[in-house]
Amino acid sequence: MLEKYTIAGGTASEIAAGVEAAVSEGRLPPGAALPPVREVAAGAGVSPGTAAAAYRLLRERGVIETAGRRGTRVRARPASTFREEIRIEVPPGVRDLAKGNPDPRLLPPLHDALAAAATAHARRPAMYGTGDDEELLALAGQRLRADGVPAAPLAITSGTLDAVERVLTAHLRPGDAVAVEDPGWTALLDLVAVLGLRPVPMRLDDEGPLPDELARALRAGARAVVITARAQNPTGAAVSAARAAELRELLGEHPEVLLVEDDHGSGFVELPLHPLAGVTNRWILVRSTAKSLGPDLRLAPVTGDPATLDRLRGRQRLAAGWVSHLLQHAVAHLWRTNAVDQAAVAASYALRRDGLVAALAVRGIPAHGRSGLNVWIPVADESTAITRLLSRGWACAPGARNRIGSPPALRLTVSSLHAQEIEPLAADLAAALSPAPIGRYG
Repeated sequence: MLEKYTIAGGTASEIAAGVEAAVSEGRLPPGAALPPVREVAAGAGVSPGTAAAAYRLLRERGVIETAGRRGTRVRARPASTFREEIRIEVPPGVRDLAKGNPDPRLLPPLHDALAAAATAHARRPAMYGTGDDEELLALAGQRLRADGVPAAPLAITSGTLDAVERVLTAHLRPGDAVAVEDPGWTALLDLVAVLGLRPVPMRLDDEGPLPDELARALRAGARAVVITARAQNPTGAAVSAARAAELRELLGEHPEVLLVEDDHGSGFVELPLHPLAGVTNRWILVRSTAKSLGPDLRLAPVTGDPATLDRLRGRQRLAAGWVSHLLQHAVAHLWRTNAVDQAAVAASYALRRDGLVAALAVRGIPAHGRSGLNVWIPVADESTAITRLLSRGWACAPGARNRIGSPPALRLTVSSLHAQEIEPLAADLAAALSPAPIGRYG
């Protein structure tokens, strides 16, 4: 196999990205032997230290393993070290912009909601066999229909990943190809690997996955496609009306493909939803409440075609059984009482995000953050940029954990950023990224 694949790249990140892309695309199958470090270095024209660093990145991501006399090989199964563990230690006194949490100050207080849930529980205790909360389902249905999502069955799961895992497991088998955004959500990339599925990366721009990339993934035999509607993690992309029309046309030519649509941005994003839901025979759209109401409210309404929702519920009954009715009552109360001023929350996040992107643009640094909590900044070398930023008092997330084959970048979560910090941060980023970074991420 290595006779057909040449390991290349000028940096450790580039070499690792090339190998990982080859594994994802099936050019390097499980068990394939990789050459020794010195041979890689000689072939790529880099130092042995750079080649060793590339192999270290690949081992951390669970792509390869060193098996004694058998040498270095592509793993048959993913390692226990997940992409989210590719992080840096934040020294005391350094401003941490690496975590993807919402601003606690913009989350609603839970006292009244939990009290209302307790009252509902006292009046009618939830026991084995109790169905999902009818009020919550009704409110979720109203919100989905208002956003143009087709009327369809509903279920409640413990967050986005819970729904996605159950649906992928129900529809696919190990070895099946899944089209995923690149760069994309680390938890999803980990899940695809753990399930033994083969990721087919799709590049994207600020308006979502590029149509040519989706078309390529479909031609490559993708049996499922996962697309983020808004607040894409890590780039902030949001599917526009024009892009949605193009993607729907392509998906309509493959009605047998499973479409998974992630709309976790509902409730804190100012841009409208342009749903793809219903264009294929098998589909779901899932809305987590984690970013809008709080990460500890592990709850997400899911809608989809009847067969897929039946499979999801069936697998849920065999595992967790149900989502806590106390949480369901609490979320229903928050929605019914309009406890969150969605427009104000969205505007607050947009002010920080757009402010940083604009401040960087003035300094000649392209950055991306059309919606959501993050700003994605393409760079020439992640390690150098992160080290320089740390020395100036800022910590950010390495883009390596979000990428399959896309170029290096940094992810900054701006949800906790104060207005007075934007200019100093932009200035420090400009200094850390000198010479100027590359200008695209897809």
